Amino acid sequence: MSAPAAGSRTPAVAVGYDGSESSQLAVRWAAEHAAVRGMSLRVVHAWVWPMFTKDLGPVQGVAGSGLRHSAETILAEGIGLARGVDPGLDVDGVMEAGLPAQVLRLAAKDAALLVVGSRGMGGVLGHLAGSVCLDLAGSAPCPLMVIRRPQLPGKPIAVGVDAAPESSAVVAQAAALAAAVGGALHLIHVDQDGNRAPAHGRHTPLRGAELLDYAVEEARRLNPDLAVTGALAEGRAAGRELVEAAEDADVLVLGTHRREGGIGNTVSAVLHKAACNVLITR
Repeated sequence: MSAPAAGSRTPAVAVGYDGSESSQLAVRWAAEHAAVRGMSLRVVHAWVWPMFTKDLGPVQGVAGSGLRHSAETILAEGIGLARGVDPGLDVDGVMEAGLPAQVLRLAAKDAALLVVGSRGMGGVLGHLAGSVCLDLAGSAPCPLMVIRRPQLPGKPIAVGVDAAPESSAVVAQAAALAAAVGGALHLIHVDQDGNRAPAHGRHTPLRGAELLDYAVEEARRLNPDLAVTGALAEGRAAGRELVEAAEDADVLVLGTHRREGGIGNTVSAVLHKAACNVLITR
């Protein structure tokens, strides 16, 4: 099975599936989100075996054997999981040979959102984000949602804000997600200069607070139906402060702000340590 033609089924949510528990969580989350947003769902399986062997067919005389059959079974399982969430959901499947990040990028080129589990698909154990997540965080053609746990109804959507010009667009995407799931919007700003010694006898401790207040007021003005709150954290390690401030959130939304494809230390730290789901915007 190959990727649908561009423009044939948009907007769509694409989700990676490899049969792991992490990818099962991702498919269920993606199916719920697609249903709420009125989107179609594309379940994607990266078939890696053709890169290592040509012996893909069934064992002679053994029904249901072979690497191709195994991959097709995994994809069908993912599609079934999605339809189990919402039988009326428009779901299709994509199975392509290649490394997971490469296959997912191609399958999501016309998607509104790409969803992956935080482990599996080439990932590592524990709380560390998989290598696929880190790759896609800097290279996905659309926003990337990294799933660690099921949706938590009633919990806020948190978003990191800073002085970057792109920050307003990041907040807008977080607000759209909050509106879709019926949650509040919680803005977090990490003032990395808060503990710095005064310069020339003058110190401006409200600079971080003023930036946060402006962002909160702007979010309220643009989203009058949303409950919007803000929190100011201080610390040199922005990633750690964001993770702690968003511990009780449903999703933490971040922008990469990096044009060259890298994700930066803050996003990397959050992907490694966050307890909640993480949305990396584009």
